[in-house]
Amino acid sequence: MTLSVEIPDKYAVQLGLDSPGCARRGLEMMALEGYRERKLTRGQVSEMLDQSFNETEAFLLQHGAFIELSAEDYARSSEHLRRFLEQRKPAA
Repeated sequence: MTLSVEIPDKYAVQLGLDSPGCARRGLEMMALEGYRERKLTRGQVSEMLDQSFNETEAFLLQHGAFIELSAEDYARSSEHLRRFLEQRKPAA
């Protein structure tokens, strides 16, 4: 999808969107905001930016994009991991 947005020059400069790499910068900004709003997963950010897992982790860390996990999030993740490991057990 191609998205065209009109931004006043003074704000484009403030946002770092006045350089040859402005399309990439805009894409990164959208990916970060989507991640922070929990509309995109880390994996989707990685795919959107065409980055490896480690590159995406470094990108999110560099931009302070941390998602606080609740006790319920940890419990859900633990349950998913437990079920996954049970499926991988060799039959006795």
